[in-house]
This record gives sequence, structure tokens and C-alpha cells, in this order.
Amino acid sequence: MQENPALQSWVKTVSEYMPHLSKPQASVLALWSFGIVMTRGCGLSSVSAFLARLLGQTEGTVRQRLREWYWEAAAKKGPQRQELDVTTCFAPLLRWVLSWWPADEPRLALALDASTLGARFVILAISVVYRGCAIPVAWVLLPANQAGAWKPHWLALFTHLREAVPPTWTVIVLADRGLYARWLYHHIVTLGWHPFLRINIGGKFRPAEAQAFRPLTTVVPHVGCAWSGPVVCFKHNSLTCTLLARWDAGYADPWLILTDLTPEQAEACWYGLRTWIECSFKDIKRGGWQWQYTRITHPERATRLWLALAVATLWVLSVGGEADATLPAASFDALPETHIARRRATHRPPPRLLSCFRRGCIVIWVTLLAQKPLPLGRFCPEPWPDTPPLVKVLPEKDYVAPP
Repeated sequence: MQENPALQSWVKTVSEYMPHLSKPQASVLALWSFGIVMTRGCGLSSVSAFLARLLGQTEGTVRQRLREWYWEAAAKKGPQRQELDVTTCFAPLLRWVLSWWPADEPRLALALDASTLGARFVILAISVVYRGCAIPVAWVLLPANQAGAWKPHWLALFTHLREAVPPTWTVIVLADRGLYARWLYHHIVTLGWHPFLRINIGGKFRPAEAQAFRPLTTVVPHVGCAWSGPVVCFKHNSLTCTLLARWDAGYADPWLILTDLTPEQAEACWYGLRTWIECSFKDIKRGGWQWQYTRITHPERATRLWLALAVATLWVLSVGGEADATLPAASFDALPETHIARRRATHRPPPRLLSCFRRGCIVIWVTLLAQKPLPLGRFCPEPWPDTPPLVKVLPEKDYVAPP
């Protein structure tokens, strides 16, 4: 077998941050994630063909090695075959992210969402949102169009992650309206984290100092309004919490956010971070790893393949985010006071011309083509927003209402 310095460096890195895996499991995880980044796809045939050329092996040998990695033990030959338990990788994966996080920024935003792959799978995922993208750190794939409650799965995912975050860190957990549940709010609080759950405008609330309930539609009745305060939300299954409300121009509905933070500690605009997990689903599908073309039909096998997708995403975002953070900032200093650019300035951060995901892929490819050492990045989080993101049309995401 030929040795490639870049690949060997990546095998060493994956083994270092996934120490609980056996040597063969960590090695094949590194092969999978390296091949996914290099081919910009997670197709077994494409990744096998690339790695076979790189390693000087036959495509059939590499293909079988990659395939057996996500198979269950009963499907493999030999008495020593092991089955990869993906849930044991969630905490190490999040620790990996935090080990590359700046020590002077001890706060984290997690987003949870549900997506689908056609009529095959439902994916429940918790991700670290970062610079317009997201890194999956815990997930489960379920058969689509099959009855069953999601609550046990969400609780299990949080349980796997709880020990990975130092207790001194501030963690907010963001979820869209379709995932709000009273039990979810309370479970997040018991972890020592802070829910940031959006709710629908239907229902009623009572401010802490008031006696009567009133419709949620009256909190911010028109565009341009904002309000926050302690409340009792909902007449039935009531929840004592803080309500953050805001309605900005361009949005069809107001943001109504429930959290345990006080109004002085929280900003409704932080909820804008949640949209980055939708960008992650795009990166995993047609915008990056081409997950939508997978032929895997077993949910358990697909759940294991997602580990390789997550590690590949972590790598490119660490490299791309670091490169994005070091780009020279645009400035009006050299322009005349009457320049049209000054007059049209919105004083918002300029939009990215290239996502951190795409930039990370480019930096990795160019670095290896130049025969330089394998690039490993660091995470450089941006300040949390103080204004909602500009409204833009995003590709529609398959959505399944929770059972």
C-alpha cells in the first residue's frame, strides 16, 4: 500500500480526537471523511475509486473496506468483526469542536431540526452553528412515514452530549416552531443550558405583573415592534419563562421566543443563528456531499455514514472559517464622503461571497495540490447578532411534522 503524507496526517488527527474507536474503525473513518472532501461527495463508488488510486489498491478491496465500516456486525465475515456504535462518537465529536474553539469565547449555539431524504429517512440532528454553517454533533436516522414519537430520540441525543460541554460555558439551544414542546424546554434547562424555542402566534400569555391572559398576537402587533419580559405562556400546559418578541420588516410573522434567560441577558436576534442549520442540510446534500444520491436503505447504516459526513464537515468548516475570519475587512476610509458606496451603506455586515464550507474545500484542495502539509483549521466564532438576518429566499427544505 502506498503511503500518502496528507492522508496519514488525517488518519492521525481522527485517531487523536476519536480515541475510543479501535484503530481499524478510526482509520476507515479517516478514509471515508478524507475521500468525501476530496471527491466532494459521499458516493461509495466515487470515494472507493479515489482512494484506490491514492493507496495503490484495487477498487474492490477499498470498496469492501469502506462498506463494511457502516455494516452491522452480523453482516460481516469473521468472528472478530465489530459493529460501530455511533452514539459513542457524539461527545468526542463535540469535544473535538470545542478543543479548536477559542478559550476566551466560552459560549455555544446549538440548533436542532428535522429533515428528510425523500420518502426514505427522517433525520433528527443537533448541530453546532458556526459562521453561516453548522456541524452535526448528534443525530439519528429513522424510517420515513413510520409512526412513532420523536421525544425519546431527542432526549437520548441530548444525553449523549451533556458531558462534552464544560459547566462554565453558556449554551443556547435553538429550535423552530414545529419542534416546540414543554418537555423539551424543561429538559434543556435541566442540562444547565438555555432554550431558545420559537412558538406560533396562536395561544395566550400573561405578563408576570398582569392578572389576565391575552392573545400572543398582541405582543408585537405590527412590524417594527419589539418586547421582552417574564410571562406565563399558554393557559393550558402553562410555562413560566421569558418571552422575547420582535417583528422586523420583511418577515411575514413575528419572532416569539421562549427562554429561561432574563430579558437583560438575552436578545431575540440570537434566534437568527438557527437558520444556519438549514444551510448545513444544503451542504450535506446538493451543495456539498451529495447525500441525496445515497443508495443506503438501512437507517442504522445511514446513521454510521453520517459520522463520516460530520467529520468531513468539521474539517472543512475549521479550515474555511479560519480563512474567512482572516479576510481583509472592507472599509470606506479611502472613499470620498459623497461616494455612492457610503450613501448606500446599510451598516450591516457584508454578505459572504463564498460560504465557509466552500472556502474550506478550496483551501484544502489548493494546499494539497501545492504539496504543502495538510491544513487543519481552528474555529473563529463571530459575535452573536444584534439585528435579525436580512430576509432571503432559501431553497425549500423537506419538513416532517413531529409525531
